[in-house]
Amino acid sequence: MSKKGFTTTNLHSDRRGNPEHGVLHKPVHPSVAYGYADARELAEVFQGKRAGYNYGRQLNPTVTALQERVTKMEDGIASAAFATGMAAIGSTFFSLLRAGDHIVSSAFLFGNTNSLLLTLQQFGVAVSFVDATDAANVAAALQDNTRLVFVETIANPVTQIADLQAIGELCEQHDLLFCVDNTMTSPYLFRPRVVKASLVVNALTKYIGGHGNALGGCVTDTGCYDWTKYPNLYENYKTGSPSLWGITQIRKKGLRDIGASLGPEAAHHLAVGSETLALRMERSCSNALQLARFCANHPGVKNVYYPGLPSHPQHERAKTLFSHFGALFSIDLDDRLDCFDFLNRLDCVISSSNLGDVRTLAIPVAHTIYYEMGAERRASMGIADSMIRFSVGIEDIADLVEDFEQALADQPG
Repeated sequence: MSKKGFTTTNLHSDRRGNPEHGVLHKPVHPSVAYGYADARELAEVFQGKRAGYNYGRQLNPTVTALQERVTKMEDGIASAAFATGMAAIGSTFFSLLRAGDHIVSSAFLFGNTNSLLLTLQQFGVAVSFVDATDAANVAAALQDNTRLVFVETIANPVTQIADLQAIGELCEQHDLLFCVDNTMTSPYLFRPRVVKASLVVNALTKYIGGHGNALGGCVTDTGCYDWTKYPNLYENYKTGSPSLWGITQIRKKGLRDIGASLGPEAAHHLAVGSETLALRMERSCSNALQLARFCANHPGVKNVYYPGLPSHPQHERAKTLFSHFGALFSIDLDDRLDCFDFLNRLDCVISSSNLGDVRTLAIPVAHTIYYEMGAERRASMGIADSMIRFSVGIEDIADLVEDFEQALADQPG
């Protein structure tokens, strides 16, 4: 059978697995316990000698079906799903790092990921934050004890784009794990496997789920990394194919031991939402580009941060890497404007902390999701007090432009 396209493969993912009664979606399985007529089979499942389900915290048929979907989306070999995107990141770090290790991370990070890395330092894992838009900065930060390099594809909220291709080559040369957070692009716009990423993280809550009705996260092994070269694997997980040693340890130490399990109801919502990912991203990215262009030409807006604009420092890189420029952009308002007053004048656009929704959402970043960082760190990331981040949805573009126009109508200039 010939290889199918992105959406066709996703739409038919569940039924290819022959689910119960010929249904087209994998059913929701709420059971926590799984019974075995032969107790020996139960023991073999626990020991990894037989495929099967042992306990709902670790495995669930509905979640398994979602994991298989994401694996196909990312062109990977296996995935592990978690209750949230942060649980996926945190559990991956917890599973694969030990005291005395070192991480090189992009300095341009989601606020909670930044907070997590700072906490990780308290447990003996050193972290170097660098400007990852230039791979030379990553190379300069490497140490003998470096185990992992972590970046986001498009940084939230200032939209810096890491030097993904060169960092991937660097990590390959040094046998380092290259972990890429693909949330801002989604596997429809970009597959990190093409830049030799070892592990790919997606906050399923965002674009993959797409409707703001379920939390979830996932880490996918792309098959690019040789796990026989990784020093932090436990001997009892080095069974079967070496390509699966890493994801096995993430499941055992991260999912089983920490317990941030994705529930079956949420997994079902996320799986169904993912089926329209391509359609939603096409519309949202188109809307974002038009709104960014509108803001770039409005006197009430001082700066626009969007990879789709030629003025963006990594515009050419974005053209090369991504099929579209994403559905998130940020602006700095004119210094004479109040960001809260502007947000309160918007009608279609909703003041909210989420992103990746079908609805357009906006938030004053310095006062909310990046407030805890402090003014000095925000300034180093390019986050001004007047910055507003927009996650653009699928509304009719004429209505969105009209909403921006009326909210800025009485502004200076």
